[in-house]
Amino acid sequence: MDACQWLRQTVAMAPTTLALADSPAERAVACCAPLVREPLSAAGADQLAGVLKALADPARLRLLSMIAAHEGGEACVCDLTEPLGLSQPTVSHHLKVLLDTGLVTRDKRGVWAYFRLVPQALVGLGELLTAGAGLPARGDAAPS
Repeated sequence: MDACQWLRQTVAMAPTTLALADSPAERAVACCAPLVREPLSAAGADQLAGVLKALADPARLRLLSMIAAHEGGEACVCDLTEPLGLSQPTVSHHLKVLLDTGLVTRDKRGVWAYFRLVPQALVGLGELLTAGAGLPARGDAAPS
């Protein structure tokens, strides 16, 4: 089973990621071979660039880190605004970008929204970028 098949199977089995089935992050990873095995198609490059663009913002990277480190692996917008030092509308905008690319999921509870990482999307991106590049795969020892 290769990484793309694993990603599709894992996403299909995980109830919290059912919404990811058609996300840009999944499409960018599921259909693409690792970058070093074959060239990306124009459509594949557009999809992958959109996901990487979402990750290329320092506030969004911090949000992903804060959500992952938060107790229970999920965080409310109200928990993220003050530590990030941005206004609530700005934090909500960044979270929407992460949600639209399939990197996080959202669960509305009353007036608050709680966000959780989609680890399969991040693992798939990591494997897409490193597989076959002489870099250790997840769990492998570094080359000597």
